[in-house]
Amino acid sequence: MRHTLTLDEISEGSKVVVKEINTGRGLKHRLYSMGLLPGNTVEVVVNKHHGPLVIRVMETEISVGRGIAGKIIVEVINQ
Repeated sequence: MRHTLTLDEISEGSKVVVKEINTGRGLKHRLYSMGLLPGNTVEVVVNKHHGPLVIRVMETEISVGRGIAGKIIVEVINQ
């Protein structure tokens, strides 16, 4: 069963599909330019449940702060 969560709730090693990004236009545009687009697959590389997350998007690792990660709605595709 698939369900949606925010990116900061996802365990290391899990892959998710970006569903929605709930930020202002400027930040949303910046995230889009890094490949965080609705429909794209993202892998959570590091999530220690404090501090920034490291995610892999299109073979590139990106560090994302917890506040921003909490505004990215994702759907889990494996755990």
